[in-house]
Amino acid sequence: MGHMSHRRRILVLAICCMSLLIVSLDNTVLNVALPAMRRDLGASVSGMQWTIDAYALVLASLLIVAGSTADRIGRRKVFTAGLVLFTAGSVLCSLAPGLEFLIAFRMIQAVGGSMLNPVAMSIITNTFTEPKERARAIGVWGGVVGISMAAGPLIGGLLVDSVGWRSIFWVNLPVGLLALALTLRYIPESRSERPRRPDPVGQLLVMVLLGTLTYGIIEGPAAGWTSGAILGCGAAAVAALTGLVVYESRRADPLIDPRFFRSAPFSGATVLALGAFAALSGFLFLNTLYLQDVRGLDALHAGLWMLPMATLAFLCAPVSGRLLASGGPRLPLLAAGVTMTASGLLFAAFSAERSAPLMFAGYALFGIGFGLVNAPITNAAVSGMPRSQAGVAAALASTSRQAGGALGVAVIGAVLAAGTAGGGDFAAATRPAWWIITGLGLLVLVVGAATTGPWALATAARTAGELEPERAPAPVGAPPRG
Repeated sequence: MGHMSHRRRILVLAICCMSLLIVSLDNTVLNVALPAMRRDLGASVSGMQWTIDAYALVLASLLIVAGSTADRIGRRKVFTAGLVLFTAGSVLCSLAPGLEFLIAFRMIQAVGGSMLNPVAMSIITNTFTEPKERARAIGVWGGVVGISMAAGPLIGGLLVDSVGWRSIFWVNLPVGLLALALTLRYIPESRSERPRRPDPVGQLLVMVLLGTLTYGIIEGPAAGWTSGAILGCGAAAVAALTGLVVYESRRADPLIDPRFFRSAPFSGATVLALGAFAALSGFLFLNTLYLQDVRGLDALHAGLWMLPMATLAFLCAPVSGRLLASGGPRLPLLAAGVTMTASGLLFAAFSAERSAPLMFAGYALFGIGFGLVNAPITNAAVSGMPRSQAGVAAALASTSRQAGGALGVAVIGAVLAAGTAGGGDFAAATRPAWWIITGLGLLVLVVGAATTGPWALATAARTAGELEPERAPAPVGAPPRG
């Protein structure tokens, strides 16, 4: 796709960003609607967790196989199928007669969503082949997440208060249909010259690992941490992880190539994605319930309170892309770690929710941190990897994001449910959760510092040479090979 004109490449980027917009917007809009859905459907806290986590789990489980399938049979083909499924699933969600149906239809959405983000990133990687140009494109891509964070609470609040929570799923219909028409018209087909063979055993082990781990965390407070079901989930998760490591290391063409993790930036990106998105999902989950259930705000005013966070995330994402292009990922990652940790500390140690200025500062700091962290994660995942494996590399990063999001809601929701059991005070129950979010911010800082130095960049160059010696592109900021 390198022969395309600059205008055509920008159009391809715009189409890919539209797919990210509907997936990201769907999640942020849904968070604002949770209290209204909970009242209308008579759901518990764990029921609300499942409306988020059923989607995230299916998405995380299928991202890798969607990326490798797109590399094998054609990226535009899989991307088109994803748009159709996601849009159809959105319509079904708007018609759901009960919580169980809503969760099932969210899973259909997730099957479509799994075919969008990693495949779109693979298309971008194969369209923008020059490292600095690619870094800027990824900065724009990250900015779309910021747009969804800024627009989601406002759009969700307006729709929930005026039409009802079912209308939040209608937003995806016009954007999905427009993206579908433009995809068929402007995105050329591409596939890997050396695609991977299907790996159903590895795929099944990934699904068992993510599913049992998340189910155990969500249902643990109600069922009891020492109950047979929860202990069984823990044992199944450990067995699945062990089986995945042993089985994949012996395959000639594994679902997850263990050699990817010899690159310190790639391994770091995986951990960063888990930590940053666990922090984001926990942050949104806590604040949505606090603003509406404790402060008594309606959905729109709750969305307005979170606007500083979303706006700063939107503004900082392209800044992060420019910093990436000019100096590599170290500065944006360190700044993200500092600001996310500071945000968590304001709530954990200083009870920021009791003071409007502190609460505003906490939201602003988190928005800055999240806006800076997303582009370096994506860039580290695909930089240095052969373009023939771009779909798998991007899918692994997206899987880490979704797994982090699912675990964040699961863990924070479990802590909240345990703290409020028997009528416990909401603010006191959230204190341990805020310390967890603070720790996740510190994780971003430490891992970002450890995986962006000269040693880490050298491991990325070596890994790229092992995977595809002649064609692997150098990562942004890497020393020249010679």
